[in-house]
Amino acid sequence: MAGRDPLVNAGTVRVGPMVFVRLKLRLVAGNLRGSTQRLLGFVFTTIAALLFGTVGFLMMSSLRLASADVAVETVTVLFTVFLVGWAIVPLLAFGVDDTLDPSRLALFPLRTGQLVTGMFAASITGVWPLASLAVTAGAVAGLATGIGGVFLGAVVVLLHFALCVMLSRLVTTSLSGILRTRRGRDVLAVSVVFFVLAAQLPNLLINGGVSADPRAVLHALASALSWTPSGVAARSIADGGLTALAGAALLALLIAGAGWLWIAALRRALVTPDASTQGASVRNSRGLLAKVLPDGPLAAVVGKEFRYARRDPRGRVGWFAAIAVTGVMAFSMYGDGEGAAGGVLAIAPACIGAVMISIQWCNAFGIDGRSLWMNAVAYGSDRDWRTDIAGRHLAVATIAVPLLLLLAAVAALLAGDVGWVVPAALTAWGVLGAGLGVGALTSVLVPYTVPERLNAFTGAAPGQGGIAFVASFGALICTGLLALPIVLPVLLGLTWVSALAVPYGLLLSWGGRRIAGKIAFARYPALLQATSVAT
Repeated sequence: MAGRDPLVNAGTVRVGPMVFVRLKLRLVAGNLRGSTQRLLGFVFTTIAALLFGTVGFLMMSSLRLASADVAVETVTVLFTVFLVGWAIVPLLAFGVDDTLDPSRLALFPLRTGQLVTGMFAASITGVWPLASLAVTAGAVAGLATGIGGVFLGAVVVLLHFALCVMLSRLVTTSLSGILRTRRGRDVLAVSVVFFVLAAQLPNLLINGGVSADPRAVLHALASALSWTPSGVAARSIADGGLTALAGAALLALLIAGAGWLWIAALRRALVTPDASTQGASVRNSRGLLAKVLPDGPLAAVVGKEFRYARRDPRGRVGWFAAIAVTGVMAFSMYGDGEGAAGGVLAIAPACIGAVMISIQWCNAFGIDGRSLWMNAVAYGSDRDWRTDIAGRHLAVATIAVPLLLLLAAVAALLAGDVGWVVPAALTAWGVLGAGLGVGALTSVLVPYTVPERLNAFTGAAPGQGGIAFVASFGALICTGLLALPIVLPVLLGLTWVSALAVPYGLLLSWGGRRIAGKIAFARYPALLQATSVAT
């Protein structure tokens, strides 16, 4: 009987692509079972994908109303965006989507060919891949002419989609060993932030007056991309005939080449030792503030948060993302700040930085994950929870206060009036206090898991993306509303109001901690369950 066991005799295993498809669907369904919040988040994500696919298809189809040159150039740029996106975005899900990591399947008795076809099928399973295909399919309605052109255009779109998927698998498989290491996660997170910021560069340059003619910018981009696979696909759909056949043949050759490289990378990944299991030295570091504080729960929490900020990629990414986004928004203001008052240019960047920093901690317990159960052993009252939250706020403030002061000084210098440094810094500190108070409430009312192990950039576990969006967006809105009483008067020239900003922020953060401590003590089981989702 052992010879007939498919798990023993690998030669008799018949595993088709549909097995991987069903496996991925069961993983998604199992993650949603028993949690209304995760189910609602999944429904929200599905609706967003359907809207994206529908609206994208209609917008691509509407290119038929534009001139032929504009339509082809637009499709070229958009196809390139999709191709690059397929290569980058799956890296964000590495460590969250188990079907992306070949090491998850290394012990199964499967041949490389079975793994390739199965992992390819798993990649196109889901609403977002289908939405991506629907958007690119709109190019057929927008460019193709005649029955033959529509048929050949559909073939080219499918080939371009297959090339996107194959490229994404090649990139994730080739980098899988590096992504399991802590240094690899750091590099990925920083690279992704730079990629997101670089996507805003064309808009910033246009607003800055680099080019007043969007048509010229589009033509320059399309000309540079005309001989890329995306450019060939766009011209093939528009021209049809022999051009479409030649383009389809070229795309097929590129798919075959990418597939061959993927198979080679997959074979190498399956026999290469996992570098993430190698030992590493750990240094004991409590941080300067934690060493000054007397021993106790407060100092322990502060020391833990400092270690998160120094050693954990998830902690570092939060700080880096806040600073980078603030810099881009400030640059956009100066580039498009014609007619803006000097006070606005000096105060707004620091306040934006305070908001972005506080939003990163709107889910304070998510990074603790399953280890949050230890709080039940040590915390016996709502006061203990308030002390825990106070320690987190103190650690954040220790890093954020000098950063905001530096940001205020730079903004005041660029605005041409050094006298705005003090009002800008005081106002930003008040906004930070308001944001931390709001974050304390969202941390206990809308908690979610921050993925660990591999992916430092993904903000929530599978099925919790909607929850993360609600928490972040809600914190942003509430912080903005609470900050208006101190920010608006200062922007209008009443700089003396900034003297009240710090006491106002301290009061809000104290009130948020007090309410959050009572809520956390009352609903600790639900808090632990929400932050302990398998990732």
